[in-house]
Amino acid sequence: MSTTRRDFLRTAGAGAAGLALAGGRGGAQAGQRPNLVFIFSDDHSLATIGPYRTWLQDFLRQHDLTPNLDRLAREGGVFENSYCGNSLCGPSRATVLTGKHSHVNGFIDNRSRFDGSQWTVAKELQAAGYQTMVCGKWHLVSDPTGFDRWEILPGQGNYYNPDFIAPQGNLRRGGYVTDLIADRCLAWLKERDASKPFFLMCHHKAPHRNWMPPERYVKLLADVTIPEPANLFDDYEGRATPARRQEMEIARHMNLPSDLKVTPPLGSPEGANLKGEFGRMTPAQKTAWDAAYVPRNEAFRAARLEGRELTRWKYQAYMKDYLRCIKAVDDNVGKLLDGLRELGLDRNTVVIYCSDQGFYMGEHGWFDKRWMYEESLAMPFIIRWPGQVAPGTRFAPMIQNIDYAPTFLEMAGRPAPADVQGRSFAPILRGQTPADWRRSIYYHYYEFPAEHQVARQCGVRTAQHKLIHYYQTDEWELFDLAKDPREMRSVYADPAYATVVAGLKRELERLRTDYKCPPHDQEPRMGGRRG
Repeated sequence: MSTTRRDFLRTAGAGAAGLALAGGRGGAQAGQRPNLVFIFSDDHSLATIGPYRTWLQDFLRQHDLTPNLDRLAREGGVFENSYCGNSLCGPSRATVLTGKHSHVNGFIDNRSRFDGSQWTVAKELQAAGYQTMVCGKWHLVSDPTGFDRWEILPGQGNYYNPDFIAPQGNLRRGGYVTDLIADRCLAWLKERDASKPFFLMCHHKAPHRNWMPPERYVKLLADVTIPEPANLFDDYEGRATPARRQEMEIARHMNLPSDLKVTPPLGSPEGANLKGEFGRMTPAQKTAWDAAYVPRNEAFRAARLEGRELTRWKYQAYMKDYLRCIKAVDDNVGKLLDGLRELGLDRNTVVIYCSDQGFYMGEHGWFDKRWMYEESLAMPFIIRWPGQVAPGTRFAPMIQNIDYAPTFLEMAGRPAPADVQGRSFAPILRGQTPADWRRSIYYHYYEFPAEHQVARQCGVRTAQHKLIHYYQTDEWELFDLAKDPREMRSVYADPAYATVVAGLKRELERLRTDYKCPPHDQEPRMGGRRG
């Protein structure tokens, strides 16, 4: 689609969105622009979100782990094919703000620094009369711009008694970080100018590593066995060499003290000087932790597990803490939904739940993200838009995080700048998928060599196939997602797929050209510096 035609459709779509806001299914009144609440968690896998049809869905529902996310999906819609462009915390956040891939917005890895002088959707909405607020994890190094109010965590932030950075200075708040972030967002909603629409970005730290649940959930699921993924003991045969050379296996790379909490009692002399998260706890918090983890750790040490049994124990410990963090996130999604209703804002507020990327729940034996494989490529996207999204809708079209900014703008009746690389999917939300909607998405991961040692890669995904290029070693993988949804065996070298390979390589080059990707030997170096 030419630039001229794209600009016309963006402008026309924005106008149509403003007209569509009049009435319909209990939505906004004519002429009102919707408020926007964007709830963004960190590393939340599709497998642990109830509305998604995954191998853990029955377990989640049996234990009522995501009732508020289930509620949001029932009252709105779920995108079943939502993807990131670079599966890493900072880069995904930069893409959400700018609507541009990492090589264009300048934030390619977690060593980069975001250029806050560039265009962002927050600035555009602010200029359009929206009040803007971001609270929670930021992870872009530079201070937020385009926000009337901001209160962010330094770096990754802490789970217990966290520090916050704000324009008026730094402060420490007592309590659990997920609860505190939601409380700060609700306080702002009550304090703001009620005559203006608002754009609120509620950014949770959870469930990021090292998966520390709140006191109220430290014993949740203690006596439950969580199902294992079918490929927990993947041997990495049938794929390119990077799959074997990574450092993100539950069996070999999880840290017993911090990741799995196999520590001395926090109230003991040996545990008194533990630093990091444990060192931030109050005596009452440490007592609650000791009550949950000391008996478990004693049983673990006595068992002297080895081999696969040790891996299985690590998996259970990891998953239980991860799901406990998720339960707290879900609590606070409910808190925000209830708060909007109590304030009389729910009928004219778009509420979105999303995460910066997916995560591994033991699939391929892994934790973390980074790969173009499905578990880390896929992003959750659940949206409630009263009067526009029919309750219970499931959306099949492919969207990507470059699309969020132009979508927010169309909802607000504003066109996106011509250099934004994403495209508004507001028409899809209203049940009008454009005939020329994308049939493929582009992915590019840069952070190597670095933590977890995941190779640089780029690739293309269509409805049925995925082609990945590990370009530093010139290795390729092709997966037939219809026949091999777990991506266990590459068919790149299979003569039967030669035509598919050739077509996907052409599509990859087309996307790289359209997105103005530099040649690999000229792409940004680590930290966003140009090579």
